[in-house]
Amino acid sequence: MKAVIKIVVLAIGLASLSACSSWVYRIDIPQGNFLEQKDINKLRVAMTKEQVRYVLGSPVADNAFDNDTWHYFYALRGGRGTNFEKQLIVEFKDDKLQDIKGDFEKSADFNTPLDI
Repeated sequence: MKAVIKIVVLAIGLASLSACSSWVYRIDIPQGNFLEQKDINKLRVAMTKEQVRYVLGSPVADNAFDNDTWHYFYALRGGRGTNFEKQLIVEFKDDKLQDIKGDFEKSADFNTPLDI
């Protein structure tokens, strides 16, 4: 009889401990380049690589085979299971900004070069 009581007490103890697991703090893990639409709105066609790097920062990873394509990626792994991802692909031609693609919208002034 005492063994049954020990098993019941152990089962209740384990069940109450598993209920407390939602109280554990889990940190958010950000990775990559955090970009906002206001940063993307500053980009203009024919900007140099140095100008783009000044506005957006360095890309996440350099591509040794294609130096004319830069990848910006941001991921947030939330501690409570909420995940968030955004990416931006910046393309150059002759060391001048040609096009952008990804999860951001081009500004209305993107096709107007800065020096006009």
